[in-house]
Amino acid sequence: MIGGLQKPDSGEVRVGGELLSGLHERELGEIRKGIGMLFQNGALLDSMTVLENVALPLREHTKQSAPEIADRVARVLLAVGLEDVESLLPRELSGGMLRRVAFARAIVMEPRILLCDEPFSGLDPLNVTRIEGLLLQLNRELGLTVVVTSHHMASSLRMADQMILLRDQTCVSGTPEELAGGSDEGVIEFLGEDGRSFLARLHQIREGRSAADVEGAIS
Repeated sequence: MIGGLQKPDSGEVRVGGELLSGLHERELGEIRKGIGMLFQNGALLDSMTVLENVALPLREHTKQSAPEIADRVARVLLAVGLEDVESLLPRELSGGMLRRVAFARAIVMEPRILLCDEPFSGLDPLNVTRIEGLLLQLNRELGLTVVVTSHHMASSLRMADQMILLRDQTCVSGTPEELAGGSDEGVIEFLGEDGRSFLARLHQIREGRSAADVEGAIS
């Protein structure tokens, strides 16, 4: 619905303040250029090299020359922690590398919004940490709005400014702290040990800061 591919049964969808209902396909196409999409399985084209996969949006939507495209692709790959992989095919990459190449393709057009469908699924803990770091880096350094659907609660709690839990045809929303520390038994049960660990860590951080503040005031 954010990309205008499906219409809501009720309510409104606005992207950057612009109401999507009533827009023509050409107008929706302009909005979609500002939206990057990371699919759950990466959705890389097996017959194309890394360079060709990441360059595809640039070739479709810009008039940049081949050298300009190659330079842009190299810089975006470097931003996601990959070097000298342009000539490789998707089957020659590990799962974590595949996901990072998909990230590169999703941001190569410098979108305003990045939509991520289950970015942590099927990844080992090391690559979960890497992808989590990339998402936070994109958000903080590029000012990119990141919308993530995920069942990986530990990462969601660490990363999110705002969380929305869907259940029983309704939703419960709030900050990670509000949801994990609230009184809704269903939410607490859903977050489980991840929610309890998040609150404990938050408490430790605050205690550390308080102690440091006191020590600084005394000295």
